[in-house]
Amino acid sequence: MLITYSIFLYQSNCMKKVFNIILLILASLIIITYITGYNYLFRGIQLTYLRGENGPTIDDGKDFPSKTISKGDSKPWTMDIHYNKNKLSPELEKHLKETESVSYLVIQHGKILQEHYWDGYNKTTASNSFSLANTITTLLLGKAIDDERIKSIDQPFTEIYPEYGAKRFGKNLTLRNLTSMQAGLDWENDHTSPFSKNAEAYYGFSLANVVFESQIKSMPGKKFEYQSGAMQLLGFAIGRAMGTPLSFYASAKLWKPLGMEQNAEWTTDGLGVEKSFCCIQSNARDFAKIGSLILNKGKFDNIPLINENFVTQMTTPTEGSNGVYGLGLWTNYDSKINHYYMWGIHGQYVIMVPEYDMIIVRLGKKDSAEKDSKNRPKEVEFYINESLKFAEKQSQSAL
Repeated sequence: MLITYSIFLYQSNCMKKVFNIILLILASLIIITYITGYNYLFRGIQLTYLRGENGPTIDDGKDFPSKTISKGDSKPWTMDIHYNKNKLSPELEKHLKETESVSYLVIQHGKILQEHYWDGYNKTTASNSFSLANTITTLLLGKAIDDERIKSIDQPFTEIYPEYGAKRFGKNLTLRNLTSMQAGLDWENDHTSPFSKNAEAYYGFSLANVVFESQIKSMPGKKFEYQSGAMQLLGFAIGRAMGTPLSFYASAKLWKPLGMEQNAEWTTDGLGVEKSFCCIQSNARDFAKIGSLILNKGKFDNIPLINENFVTQMTTPTEGSNGVYGLGLWTNYDSKINHYYMWGIHGQYVIMVPEYDMIIVRLGKKDSAEKDSKNRPKEVEFYINESLKFAEKQSQSAL
């Protein structure tokens, strides 16, 4: 009996030692994580891996602080007389199902032709814009120029943030470099690695720490490289120039005059700074209003809201982008049907087709991996071709 008790005590002491060692290792890892600046990983793991996800999702907006983009008097879209009368093709329906789409909207001549929702979503359900926000941030730049709070698109960044001039190439960086994705930042746009700057900007406490501590690796304006950090720097510049949060400015200059149907939420960091590269929680109908503004060259209901020349620059591919990017907007003039589009991860799209006066919005949880020779998503052209079938059927029924 005494031997048995002694063995029990020995095993118990061993277990305590092992437990203490494990606690010591965990405590050390936590301390190292904070010292090295990777403390944002705790929130990232909580919001992804512990939920069975491997990255940001379209419905994680509720997990972050945000500021409201308030609407004014709503001006709902008009329904076309052929609204939802034609069925989605089997090919389109299959693709939308496989990519776990939640919204699909087709608007032509200012009227909704097709509108579909899945997975509990409806016309008022908010979804994460991801990088659709880049276009909205760029529109706010255009408006700040109109309001004479920013001199021009070629204004040096250091005129707004003089301290940035201490960086190598810092004095060469302009606002155009930022919105055209030719900033030359030392920033790899990786949406998969938990150790990337994208992950730190998305899950971290301070956006300023991430983007202002990043260096410039090459002369700005020389090479196109899509970088979320560039758009965040642009957001900082607009915010300081205006002296007001981006969400308030977006409310006054976009959401209210466009007659948005719902308030939106713009996700912020822990200090209340909007993520200008990302994360406006809104719905398909209101995202389409942004598309309408661009399609109509800065006008809404024939009222000018943004300078037409600025919008033309947005939709014109920049030198060096190989024809794929303008200002805060993706472009494709190589296709049989010219178009430009807003694009966020997991296949968030607002597609504008000027030849047919058409806007297509697709929101969802996955996208197709297929790309064209210039690394543009092939499914954009697929959505255009499928949506034009509705326009053709409408024309035939009118005869």
